Amino acid sequence: MAKLISELCELVHPLSVEDYTKQGGFSALEKTFKIPPEDVIKEISDSKLVGRGGAAFPSGIKMNVVAKEQNEIKYVICNADEGEPGTFKDKYLLNHVPFQIIEGMIIAGYAVGAHYGYIYIRGEYPDTHALLKRAIQELKKNQYLGNNIMDSGFNFNIELRAGTGAYVCGEETALIESIEGKGGDPRLKFPYTAVRGLWDKPTLVNNVETLANFCVVMNIGAEKYKMLGTDNSKGTKLFSVSGCVNKKGVYELEFGTSLRELIDTYCGGIEDDKAIKFVQVGGSSGGVFPAHMLDIALDYESFRKYGVGLGSGAVFVADESICIVDFLKATMKFFQHESCGKCTPCREGNRHIVKILDRISEGKGKMNDIKILLSICNAMIETALCGLGQSAPTALLTCIEYFRDEIEEHIHGYCRTGVCKFGKEGY
Repeated sequence: MAKLISELCELVHPLSVEDYTKQGGFSALEKTFKIPPEDVIKEISDSKLVGRGGAAFPSGIKMNVVAKEQNEIKYVICNADEGEPGTFKDKYLLNHVPFQIIEGMIIAGYAVGAHYGYIYIRGEYPDTHALLKRAIQELKKNQYLGNNIMDSGFNFNIELRAGTGAYVCGEETALIESIEGKGGDPRLKFPYTAVRGLWDKPTLVNNVETLANFCVVMNIGAEKYKMLGTDNSKGTKLFSVSGCVNKKGVYELEFGTSLRELIDTYCGGIEDDKAIKFVQVGGSSGGVFPAHMLDIALDYESFRKYGVGLGSGAVFVADESICIVDFLKATMKFFQHESCGKCTPCREGNRHIVKILDRISEGKGKMNDIKILLSICNAMIETALCGLGQSAPTALLTCIEYFRDEIEEHIHGYCRTGVCKFGKEGY
């Protein structure tokens, strides 16, 4: 198992500057300070690194846009609002190598000309919040944060902000609104946050895992980094695995590793030797794949062929005891609850989807319901304001594609798992 960004997770004490520096910590920052900011951006661009938060946008392009903005005040934000169900890899990094994430933020700040940073952390991570607070204090005490970092002449300060449990604040514009003290509602996409973000200043927003990768790229160089992965997916990716596998946890894999290898080799197979029914990749907003598709490669290009993305890297493995309709009800009720309600497609679309799925689970559905569900899903994808509404129907669409027969069975009053009770014998 290739380890780049998680290499130090089991080797250092999270709050020991001595441990971190002995293992090569801050060597990436030292190399950064020796070259002009534009060369740092070139190195990130040449590595072909893309954001690990789900959108997979090229990191170098985003950096370059912020760097070119003529403004004395710019910001770097670490998006640690890990609200996607089944995702816990960012927490793993923050709890084990907080200095690495902060080092990545400083590298980003130097590259784009920002001297201020915010870490926006999920409100349900109070222990991690406390750890980060202490980490910031330790780095200030040791001249790795604040003024004249490492005698470079570069100044950078970081503040912490905690969310209040809103899933939508994982979307960068809603996150920015929250930092500003407003309700966490998404903004219109134009202008982009790189141009007018936090307090209308140029802002670079990166996911925790992306920031950790900045350190790796600056340490080993773009050419060596590009040797890992596939033609269009460079480097490694963290995957949070849950469900019915024997070894749940966080795994760092080179892009191109198959889903089957992740489950069988790294996760030790399925609990009680049961059969796999499906695997959802990317969290609740990710695609659902049946057991016969487990040889799909874990990389961006392979997933795009099926019209879905890798998302946050959450992998949920389900055995034959899981009812597909019951699973979809839980998924869509989550999105109904988390919708901010600002746009009609997401607010009303999720509500209608849940209503139809409830009816189907009670054996009261109609065959036309599937056509209606598809229509609502397509409307949400095309017209919802932000990524939450656009990606919410993904699981439903893929389940209709691969498990339509089981959904139709429910319409006819039969649940093969016995989970849904229709008041008939044998179910």
